[in-house]
Amino acid sequence: MKRDFADFWNLMWEVGLLACAAFALLNAYAPPQDLPWKPLDLNQPVGRATAAKVADFDLSPTAAPEEVQGATEACMQVLREAGVEVERAADRDDGGFCVVRGAVRITGGAATPLAPADVVMQCPLAVRYVIWDRQVLQPAAREMLGSVPARVENYGTYSCRRIYGSQDVSERPSEHARANALDVAGVTLADGRTVTVLDDWRGEGRAGPAGSRFLHALRDGACGLFATVLTPDYNAAHENHLHLDAADRGVCR
Repeated sequence: MKRDFADFWNLMWEVGLLACAAFALLNAYAPPQDLPWKPLDLNQPVGRATAAKVADFDLSPTAAPEEVQGATEACMQVLREAGVEVERAADRDDGGFCVVRGAVRITGGAATPLAPADVVMQCPLAVRYVIWDRQVLQPAAREMLGSVPARVENYGTYSCRRIYGSQDVSERPSEHARANALDVAGVTLADGRTVTVLDDWRGEGRAGPAGSRFLHALRDGACGLFATVLTPDYNAAHENHLHLDAADRGVCR
């Protein structure tokens, strides 16, 4: 009996040593973007743990003011460390479900400008935008169109409404009502060309098939970062833009 007990603890000791060795190897050699305990770095490719790391900055509707402030400051620090100029924007409460907390504005630095530029959004959405810009948008523009993005044309982030502007109180609120969604209308390139969702999604516009492939690549890359990505393939309401949001649910189409 005593020997069985000793053998058991020897086995547990060996298992523990193996687990420690495996962790050390994983920590040393696995890509940091795949490891949830490594800090978020916006210059790293999108990995298995990237979305979860960004989600650590998401705020619950019942978060206390000090929690909102702390999470937003930490989120802004990640952006600043990545060379992005960002400022705190005024939160807003338009009543009911139209409440924006942890609002920020990207003002410059190492991020493709948004146009219009004065766009206010929740800080985690800004982080997702910057990662998408660096890891999806910029590489796709260079590889598929031979240029770099000069600005991202958009229809804004905040709108106090239910989905599709419905007046039906049974419909859920839009993520735009929390400034937790960005509608991308198109991309203007440094060489002057503009690729728009309305004209080029199906390859029938001036950008031709390359423009269509480019926009579909933007959609595909966004699906690993944003919870909901909606395009003209989803419904007519998205005929002229890509809807990118960070809702709890997940749809990519």
